[in-house]
Amino acid sequence: MTRRVQDIDDPRLVKALAHPVRVRILGILEHRTATPKELARELSLPLENTSYHVRALREFGFIKLERKRQVRGAVEHHYRAVARPRVSAKAWEQMPESLKQAMNAANISQLSDIVNRGVEQGKFSRPESQLQRMPYVLDDDGFKAASDVLSEALERISAIEKDAKARIEAGNSDPVPVVTAVMLFDRPDPPRLDPDADADAALKPSSSST
Repeated sequence: MTRRVQDIDDPRLVKALAHPVRVRILGILEHRTATPKELARELSLPLENTSYHVRALREFGFIKLERKRQVRGAVEHHYRAVARPRVSAKAWEQMPESLKQAMNAANISQLSDIVNRGVEQGKFSRPESQLQRMPYVLDDDGFKAASDVLSEALERISAIEKDAKARIEAGNSDPVPVVTAVMLFDRPDPPRLDPDADADAALKPSSSST
C-alpha cells in the first residue's frame, strides 16, 4: 500500500529521493498526472531511464498510480505525487555534499522556472502576493529559530488549505492554485569586483559632447 510521505529521515528514503531527476519528476507530478513517456519527453530523457526513476519513486511511496488507460493495444500508467517530501535536518546533515548540491540545483531550477512563468503570466498581480527578500545577521541559535518559524508557517498554510478545500467543496468559493516557496540559507559572498575592468572603464574617454 502506498503511504503518504512528509518529513523523511530514513536513510533508504533519503537515498531514493537524492537524485536530481527524481526531484524534477516529483515537481511535475505535484501539479498533474503524467505517464513515464510524457515525463521522458518533458525531461528530454530516454524512456528507459525515466521509467526506472518512476518505479523507484513509486516503490518508496513518493508517487502513486492514479489511473490506467488503454491506448492502441498498450496500457498507459498515469502517476501523481502523494505528498511533497521534506528531508529532515538530521538526514540532510548526513548526506554527502555532492548529493546536497545536486538536489539543491534541481530544486532551484524548478523554482526558477515556476517563478519566471508566474511573472510572464501575471501571477504576481494579486495585492496579497509575496515576493520579498530580507538580509539578517543571526547566530547558530537564531538560524535554528528562524528555520522553525518558516516550518511553522508552512504547517499553518497547510491547515489553511484544509479550511479552503472545505469551502470549495461546499461551493462557497472558487479554487485558487498557489505556490509557496521558503528559503533560508547562509548569505553568499558578494561578486568580486574586477579591478582591471574598473581601471579600463576609468581610462575610457567620455562619449558625451561638450
